[in-house]
Amino acid sequence: MRSHRHGPPPRPSPASGGKPGRSHDFPSIRSVLLALALLITSAPAAPALAAGVPQPEGYRLSDYRSPTPDGVAGAETVDTPAVQSLLSQGRLVPIFVQRLERSTLPGGPWLQSKPYRQIPGGVWLPNVGVGAPDPATLGWFESQLDRLTGGDRSRDLLFYCLSDCWLSWNAAKRAVLLGYARVHWYPTGIDGWMEAGLPTEEAHPLPPPAAPAP
Repeated sequence: MRSHRHGPPPRPSPASGGKPGRSHDFPSIRSVLLALALLITSAPAAPALAAGVPQPEGYRLSDYRSPTPDGVAGAETVDTPAVQSLLSQGRLVPIFVQRLERSTLPGGPWLQSKPYRQIPGGVWLPNVGVGAPDPATLGWFESQLDRLTGGDRSRDLLFYCLSDCWLSWNAAKRAVLLGYARVHWYPTGIDGWMEAGLPTEEAHPLPPPAAPAP
């Protein structure tokens, strides 16, 4: 006599050719998404883009015609419209700091190989922006700033040279360290001024400092 089994028939396994149900061999969608999330959060962050040229702790000592930092600690970086606005207020002293060689003759006059242009109403103080000027040039720079500002260290001073020029950066920093409170740095310099089509005048360097005694 054939016996009867009670209950549903056994579920066929995939190996037997039957249709599989939920098998532990296949990960769930939830587990896949969780693994992807962990992979993303644990991946190393992409490196940040490099900032601009860093400000040195001291002064730039060589390669003066090269990219400069975005600013000078203690000074305001200005563009051409800002320079125009400052000039309109009547308190700005524009100071051109292009470097010049000096003659070895007695008195050591400047040797100017080509003409330069400057912002109208400004002055040209050569070599005050080199990284390590001699003591006579440093003293001359300090005395000229005192003369140009009438001893008022809150007077607006603008330092500029050519574009991509560390000479103006050095000079602006030097003025800040001398205690001038309203120092402005114009990084595009006379190149940016002329590209804007603004008026200029021929630059004439002020007489150099007295040559040191032998």
